[in-house]
Amino acid sequence: MSEFEQGRPSSPRGPIGLMSRVYKYVLPEVENCLNLWRKDAEGIPDPELRRQALASIETKKFHCQGGGVYAVGNLPMRHILISLIVSYQTISDYLDNLCDRSTSMDPEDFRLLHRSMLDAVTPGAEPVNYYALRAEQDDGGYLHRLVRNCQDMIDKLPGYASAAQEIYDLAELYTDLQVYKHIRPDLRESALQKWWEEKRGRAPHLYWNEFAAATGSTLGVFMLFLASCDPRLKKEDASQIRAGYFPHLCCLHIMLDYLIDQDEDRAGGDLNFCNYYDSTETMLNRIASIVEWARKDVRNIPDTPLHRMVIEGLLALYLSDPKVSEQREVRTVSKKLMKRSPLTRLFFFANSRWIRKHLY
Repeated sequence: MSEFEQGRPSSPRGPIGLMSRVYKYVLPEVENCLNLWRKDAEGIPDPELRRQALASIETKKFHCQGGGVYAVGNLPMRHILISLIVSYQTISDYLDNLCDRSTSMDPEDFRLLHRSMLDAVTPGAEPVNYYALRAEQDDGGYLHRLVRNCQDMIDKLPGYASAAQEIYDLAELYTDLQVYKHIRPDLRESALQKWWEEKRGRAPHLYWNEFAAATGSTLGVFMLFLASCDPRLKKEDASQIRAGYFPHLCCLHIMLDYLIDQDEDRAGGDLNFCNYYDSTETMLNRIASIVEWARKDVRNIPDTPLHRMVIEGLLALYLSDPKVSEQREVRTVSKKLMKRSPLTRLFFFANSRWIRKHLY
């Protein structure tokens, strides 16, 4: 056991302990944070920016709730972690809305918008006008306040310096993805494949769409936020944790997200990474392989039971989504992925359905 692993607040060892913390602490505190940002967003002067900010909070709340799960790994610092995770995820969801339904197709506009995510994880970075290259400008300081809050919370994480480079690297990959996937539809696939050629040494066994999916997850960043609560965190610890999450666990997260959104993305003309397999069977086999690679990876980082539960929780959360039953092909894939599920996954599946029914 390393010095980093000794004496840290204990994570829950099983699904019942995890969900009891989620119900008692995470869900209500995430809701409180989102209510504050919702109230802030209501005051945005520009009607389009206000509409997208409010829509991102209303329709993507579960992203913040899922990210908030990492606060169960350090309950004494949960207020800092939840505030940080909700702020960072809210930036991500807001910008995704702005780019998905954009009044612009300018890649430099998308890059400047996402500079806010890089500034948010860089203590001391001075926020700029992130809207400078688009028509809508006046958000009343909303995005700046989100960035500042992330920086303020990061200042309270004693081990952050050791994780900073790994976090920035993941944020940079995320930014690149958001630029390439939102440019003109006829340019997206070639831009993403060219980018993959430049980066493929980081995960040569993944297909280009799978690598792109891995870069779209914020879970690796959230796990490193949690690790940064420990003043004894070393750079090599942070590197090991990043490797435990990126690329496989992060890839699983986003591939499941795209799996259930296929009809929605088709209707909206949005790029979907599940559409690039030659058959449903190939897609199923690849996702199943990614699950196994992710399980293997998390054995090498502290609190392995927590990360195993994250994997099972992701499968349960997405495969229990009502959108699954509305899509025949997705329903087929879901049934096969859920076949012979461990009890942990079934437990999270039931809880995910209960949360959707009673808390939405």
